[in-house]
Amino acid sequence: MLYRFYRRCADAGLPELQRLATTVETWWPEILTFLHTGITNAGSEDTNRVIKTVARDAYGFRNPVNQRLRTRCATTWRARGHLDARQFR
Repeated sequence: MLYRFYRRCADAGLPELQRLATTVETWWPEILTFLHTGITNAGSEDTNRVIKTVARDAYGFRNPVNQRLRTRCATTWRARGHLDARQFR
């Protein structure tokens, strides 16, 4: 089935499909591992994205403690929804 996928992407003549086939070929060991185990790093990728977004939003704050608190509150399940915005004024 993988060979047929590569063949169809090549025969289509579309650069987007050729790029997709190249990406799948590059990442195939990781894709196969996921298919066999069901384990993914999506959770850590999501946490990293949240941290970067919070850091971007807090850029220019004078108090680094507030930035760390915002990051911790955004990434800790227990703390989500319990951040009091009044403490940042």
